[in-house]
Amino acid sequence: MARQSVYPFSAIVGQSRMKLALCLNAINPSIGGVLIRGERGTAKSTAVRALAALLPEIRVVADCPFSCDPDRPDLLCDACRERLARGEELPVARRKIRMVDLPVSATEDRVVGTLDIEKAIKKGERHFDPGVLAAANRGILYVDEVNLLDDHVVDLLLDSAAMGVNTVEREGISFQHPARFILVGTMNPEEGDLRPQLLDRFALSVEVRGITTARERMAILERHIAFDADAEAFRAAWQASEQKLSDEIEAARQIVDQVSYTSRDLFTIANLTASLGVDGHRADLVILKTARAHAAFEGRKRISERDIMIAAELALPHRLKRGPFHEAQASLANLEERVQQLQAQYEPTDQLETIPQAAAADKKKARP
Repeated sequence: MARQSVYPFSAIVGQSRMKLALCLNAINPSIGGVLIRGERGTAKSTAVRALAALLPEIRVVADCPFSCDPDRPDLLCDACRERLARGEELPVARRKIRMVDLPVSATEDRVVGTLDIEKAIKKGERHFDPGVLAAANRGILYVDEVNLLDDHVVDLLLDSAAMGVNTVEREGISFQHPARFILVGTMNPEEGDLRPQLLDRFALSVEVRGITTARERMAILERHIAFDADAEAFRAAWQASEQKLSDEIEAARQIVDQVSYTSRDLFTIANLTASLGVDGHRADLVILKTARAHAAFEGRKRISERDIMIAAELALPHRLKRGPFHEAQASLANLEERVQQLQAQYEPTDQLETIPQAAAADKKKARP
């Protein structure tokens, strides 16, 4: 049906960095989302929709508008918690992950939802009308032309993505529900950029450009002609590749919280961001989370220099202080060599170099 018309993720030609950033966020949504910047016609929206179709099914509370996770009582909405307190058994169902589009014209109420104050005052009932954040919980929230969205609405999205919860309060009445989602924003820089403060809130950023090699452009043509002619047959031809990638993402999700790192790795990350003049500490945390996700994606339980380098390439370009864009590229030049030098400079101060993973840190984070 509708899902059958979604172009396969693994059939997208090129754009490897964009696809990798999306997969890493799918493995660990707490990375904090990805901003995809580039000209029109570079498969930005196609890739996001394809990722949603690719991801494995999840268990949800069947009749909950927030898709609460029945296996995580600590992450239930207020309504599900109240039902459990009354001794009810929550009905469970399995379904595909949702991708929710946020229109550029969205208002604050449309995003966070609204409380019916009149019903609360007259009948003493707390009634909440869910918004976009409710629909996106444990799924993908896609914002096309995010640079044209009202700054206040972007702040709301980024705050919810960071905290994993949406709280609405009106006239002393409040309602809370989980809001854990993969935030993906796309934009064409020619139509205006985001403020630096908002750019920094997106964990990863990738620049996409049109493919210039004739052979790859021909492959794009051939695949789209085949897809337009018979979408179902095209998807069937790519099903093995799709299933393989889906299985790899699911396997990585299972081990990402077990991926270890060392004091030397933290030293490398901290010195890398400091040497590039990156403000704040968000980038350091993003690089570490992304490096762990990349190691898990490759089936490893310890991060390497290469994981740090790849994570830095995704986490730093939009955070560097620069004038023209080419200066940012110059700052990231020879990144692999820079990482290797920093690793060599580290002098351990403890005999035990591996960072101990506290039980709380090992506890699985919610997956969408």
